[in-house]
Amino acid sequence: MKRKLLIGAGLVGAALLLLANPAAAQEAEEVAPASQIVLDNVFVFLCAILVFFMQAGFALVEAGLTRAKNVSNIFMKNLMDGMAGILAFALVGYGIGFGGSELLGGWFGFGFGISGIEDPAAAQVLNLSPATFFFFQAAFAAVAATIVSGAMAERTKFKSYFIYSLVITAVLYPTVLRWTWGGGWLAQLDIPFSDFAGSTIVHATGGWAALAGAIVLGPRLGKYGKDGKPRAIPGHNVPFVVLGALILFIGWFGFNPGSELAADNLVPQLAVKTLLAACAGAVVAMIVNWARDGKPDVTMAANGMLAGLVAITAPVGAVETWAALVIGGIGGAIVVLSVSFFDRMRVDDPVGAISVHGVVGTWGTLSIALFARYDDAFLGREDAGLFYGGGIDQLSTQALFVGVHFVFVFGAAFLLFQAIKATVGLRVTEEEELAGLDVEEHGHMGYAPDAGGSSSLGTSSSSTKPVSV
Repeated sequence: MKRKLLIGAGLVGAALLLLANPAAAQEAEEVAPASQIVLDNVFVFLCAILVFFMQAGFALVEAGLTRAKNVSNIFMKNLMDGMAGILAFALVGYGIGFGGSELLGGWFGFGFGISGIEDPAAAQVLNLSPATFFFFQAAFAAVAATIVSGAMAERTKFKSYFIYSLVITAVLYPTVLRWTWGGGWLAQLDIPFSDFAGSTIVHATGGWAALAGAIVLGPRLGKYGKDGKPRAIPGHNVPFVVLGALILFIGWFGFNPGSELAADNLVPQLAVKTLLAACAGAVVAMIVNWARDGKPDVTMAANGMLAGLVAITAPVGAVETWAALVIGGIGGAIVVLSVSFFDRMRVDDPVGAISVHGVVGTWGTLSIALFARYDDAFLGREDAGLFYGGGIDQLSTQALFVGVHFVFVFGAAFLLFQAIKATVGLRVTEEEELAGLDVEEHGHMGYAPDAGGSSSLGTSSSSTKPVSV
């Protein structure tokens, strides 16, 4: 305590000296920009760590919503989305997204590797060094890739998924980056797009690729009865789902505030809007699900929270705090209805990834055209939203953005999965699916037999109640 008091007294004394000596104060102001550069880089670096930690959240949510006999396979896919996916992004993807020369009028670009990575004093974007900016973007790329894993869970060959993961982080996701944050054609429109932290760029890219994968792959064995009606396939660990969702929630405070790319006074506002949207999404999803099914499902509430987060990711820099509540709440309602819709359409998505990331991500991006009050550095003007007198110009741009994005991502992913299916194969055999992918694909069970010698955790689902996703 004595040491803290001495330090505090020293700081106060230094401040008084600066106030008493204008020359010293001026010199301090000249030094401040260098301090700000360091602060910005450290802040974004820490935010990137939070985003990277979201891989653990995705793995837990997916594992919890699927059966115990596939848990090792789930974690292996999520692990490789991060490890191999980041290598692919570093070698090829980052150059397509941000490096090299612009090609085809901003529709594509290319540059090999990470330009300027060896120079810590270089500035890539704003005050950020190439290393800081790459680290942040690589964490985002890993998120886009891992979203697909859940929709294709329990029936996909690991080698086939591994190929997909490399392609999305090396080519598909970086192409979307080039159009948008890389300064491509969408950023060059007279009324430019807005997607502050990636509702569409990151989340809908993963969501629409997940839709393509689930369609090409087909539903799990036993998911639909002879009458065509969907059956619940219980997940094996609800605590995994809630813990994973909360880890993702924490990670989002790196995702959204970190996308400010600077440590400034807007960061707390971005965090508060993120917080409130998530809470609104969870509560509204619980209420809608409760009204429809008669009981509140904890897994649906968790997905509602994630939907609120995905929804606010694009507009967080442009909307007022009250609007964040509305946007997140609508996202929570949408995810409940969307999960039910895809179930009826025989699109088997064990974790609701298509709905949370694809459908709600699209809503979040379009909501900017309605609620935008502030210039988020993409819009180029204030009061761009329809509800603030901005007209339909921004709505036209946002609609063009999400429309072209869907056609490209879904189309490219569909062709990719069809090519994989026709060559190395996409789906495991019926015998392998019934036995579980842990042993068949990886040579061991995810859960060891208990002391009594039972191996039920490795071969079948536990007796948790049927979940809605």
